[in-house]
Amino acid sequence: MNKKDLDPTISPAHAFGVQFRRSREAKGLTQAQLGDLLGVTGTYVGCFERASRMPHIDTVNRADEVLETGGTLALMYWNIRHTALFEGFPEFTECEAKATELRLFELGIMPGLLQTPEYAQVELAAGVSRGNISTEQAAERLSFRLARQAAITRQPAPMIHVVMDESALRWQVGGPAVMVPQLRRVEELAGLPNMIIQVAPFSLGARRPFHHSLTLLTLPNHMQIGYVEDMKQGHLERDIPTVREWSRDYARLQADAPSVADSMATVRAVRKELER
Repeated sequence: MNKKDLDPTISPAHAFGVQFRRSREAKGLTQAQLGDLLGVTGTYVGCFERASRMPHIDTVNRADEVLETGGTLALMYWNIRHTALFEGFPEFTECEAKATELRLFELGIMPGLLQTPEYAQVELAAGVSRGNISTEQAAERLSFRLARQAAITRQPAPMIHVVMDESALRWQVGGPAVMVPQLRRVEELAGLPNMIIQVAPFSLGARRPFHHSLTLLTLPNHMQIGYVEDMKQGHLERDIPTVREWSRDYARLQADAPSVADSMATVRAVRKELER
């Protein structure tokens, strides 16, 4: 199949093949040269680019490193294998991977972008024990969740603003052995130049505008979109008045929540309680 025959709108696999080829060509590499760097043959690279064969995730991760894609190929890979993910979520992560700004609000649980592998494993294992997901689905969600964290350090780095409800700190996922490293992780991430983390305390009461988790994305063309989830599916919101209203409410939440310094003091206090 000639490369012109690939239509990225046909399927996520075709989109992956097109992006794989474009990333290789942007580096000025032949299929054989890239194959040598990935430990596969040039013929296999051609198969990946024609969407006739999918690479192993280890090969995808290596390709992201060699081609300096910022984790884009891994995200697209997991989008293809999205059977364990919420409806609407794969489309959201495609937008997340190229957003210039992310604004998150989370209730009851640490945002996925901030989770340690241990925290994520325990949280997903609980879904398996309840019979909500299978072991295979939990493993798939874990890999996808950790792959998304490349957004924190990709270049150019997006601005990430997180406001988490105090319940995310208080809900002990895995007990102190898991929560203490998780809270340390939050403190470390708060020190990054592109990361702002605030904690919305219980005392905000009715001033807290959201009763569900929410993500607002700003895309390179300055368009803003929102994403919300319920128990069954995710919804990507592009309606301008709706997103504008969510954005105003988020701005109020940012203003009402304690500063980063005060929020980190709360995180440290909870961590020290658990350490004792």
